[in-house]
Amino acid sequence: MKIYFAGSIRGGREDAELYFEIINSLKNFGKVLTEHVGDKALSSLGDDGPTDRFIHDRDLEWLKTADVLVAEVTTISMGVGYEIGRAVEAGKRVLCLFRPESGKNLSAMIAGCPDIELINYKTFEDAQLAISSFLER
Repeated sequence: MKIYFAGSIRGGREDAELYFEIINSLKNFGKVLTEHVGDKALSSLGDDGPTDRFIHDRDLEWLKTADVLVAEVTTISMGVGYEIGRAVEAGKRVLCLFRPESGKNLSAMIAGCPDIELINYKTFEDAQLAISSFLER
């Protein structure tokens, strides 16, 4: 299984450690195409490619080849929203993970989309259970 993981880069890196843990968990189910999102050295400058166009085209190619998309959506990110929208449009299965206790508001475009499986969670262990349930179906 090819898994596209989406998490904030330019929108803020405060959850980078969590992304790293989620990506390691996802590896139990298949190949994670976007492991770099969990790289703690990656800054909010989003310098994971030579140009913005390169990053866009590379990531869309990965998304096209992915079987599923798993996104951590607590940190607001236009890029993650874009990736989710493109995945839904392509008919891919999408899981979004959100921590309501963060005090942040989840976009209605994510929360209200019937084609997205949205899981609210508190702990990493809760997220792992949601991921397992989603990917084992």
